[in-house]
Amino acid sequence: MKRGNQKGFTLVEIMIVVAIIALLAAIAIPNLLRARISANDALAKSTLRTLSTSSETYATANSGNYPGAETSLTGATPPYVNTSYCNQTIAGFTYGCNLGMGGYTFTATPVTAGTTGTTTYTMTTGGILTP
Repeated sequence: MKRGNQKGFTLVEIMIVVAIIALLAAIAIPNLLRARISANDALAKSTLRTLSTSSETYATANSGNYPGAETSLTGATPPYVNTSYCNQTIAGFTYGCNLGMGGYTFTATPVTAGTTGTTTYTMTTGGILTP
């Protein structure tokens, strides 16, 4: 029996399309993950710079005394920094703050090294960033 004018795709054609999609996904997904890690790293560095700049500005306005707590930065009018970062997890990094009248140390630690970020970043008094 001859089938007349049947329309549709054969199993082989569908398997080829699925294989092509799988190949494209295998190429694209690692690149997307690397881009996300790079973006998280850049955001962590930027956040540490923001915290450092706000602390240095606070010290300039307060006779060289650095803030003793994050509330000194967020609670001022106008605030030196609008968002509370200390002991928060944002974009794959957990932020730690050690504030004192003589200086500060801010850290950004990836939640999962190699997945959410590459390394722990530290910003110390004077705006010194170390990976």
